Amino acid sequence: MKIWIDISNAPHVRFFKDVIKYFEDEGDDVLVTARKFGDIHKLMDMYDIDFISVGKHGVTLEEKLKESAERVVNLADLISGEGFDVALSKHSIELPRVAFGLGIPSLFVLDNEHAMAANKLTLPLCSKIIVPNIIDMWKLMEYGANPNDIIRYNGTSELMHFNNFVFNENIFEDLGLDLPLQRTILMRPEPSLASYLNTDCRKSVLSPVVDVLKEYANILILPRFKEQAEIFEGIKNVTILKPPVDTSSIIKACDLVIGAGGTMNREAAILQTPVISCYPGDTLSVDQFYVNNGLMYRTTDLEDITKQALSFIVNPHKPIDFKTDDLFDLIVKNTYELGGSKK
Repeated sequence: MKIWIDISNAPHVRFFKDVIKYFEDEGDDVLVTARKFGDIHKLMDMYDIDFISVGKHGVTLEEKLKESAERVVNLADLISGEGFDVALSKHSIELPRVAFGLGIPSLFVLDNEHAMAANKLTLPLCSKIIVPNIIDMWKLMEYGANPNDIIRYNGTSELMHFNNFVFNENIFEDLGLDLPLQRTILMRPEPSLASYLNTDCRKSVLSPVVDVLKEYANILILPRFKEQAEIFEGIKNVTILKPPVDTSSIIKACDLVIGAGGTMNREAAILQTPVISCYPGDTLSVDQFYVNNGLMYRTTDLEDITKQALSFIVNPHKPIDFKTDDLFDLIVKNTYELGGSKK
């Protein structure tokens, strides 16, 4: 079977890496395309994934429109006539449009119900949509999704990141980090360049949090791009990590994660490292899933963040048992079904 997978954001590399390997081991012909954005290409190389680079990210609305339109054309030229049986993506804007136009069944993985523009452009065109149970199906229908095409599961997409995870207990030493204080906190700034979040990429909601907590713990900052790194340069007890790095081992080795984004917060919840979400937008349903299970604390109030942070690093929560579905199996099964395979 011929499978096309498109990767448009850095977390999607870890999401798809084991799926790609599985299909290749099964003898399927897999083509992976990836746009130039953030650390995508570096992560692809780190995980030894062969790919074709197509297109890049736009910053302004006009740039986003033009870059996406150009990427559709370039992908169509690449994919057309190659006889693909099925296409697979997670929040790629272009894959559903190209696949629909070329008559290729597409499987779409969704976890952000607030990404209005992206969802309107993609959901009506997808053959099947895999979505967490906690996301309101009516919201997806408002974007044009066919309820008969929605496949629901208990959990979130970050479960895929840990299929073959092996914890590196020496991660801090391997990175050569100077950590003078007893406790260590990992912080991830907000996704300022995303279309669904209107924020200044040269500022961060984490700045006042760092100013307070740097006296109590080592602070590791994992920026998304150069401008974010510059915000935190030269601050006492603050180390700026240079991706790509083994973020899973870093999360597990830290005493606390404070994130203004989404993916890393949910990864911390799965690994059961205490995590505080201070994401500046509306609370995502997938974050609420972990809040409901006692695995994430959600607040944007500086005093509350500080209070909870100090509480967590002194008294971390005990392991919490929570059950999820096998998302990996769900993706593999539906990919083969859409592609017409009997595997």
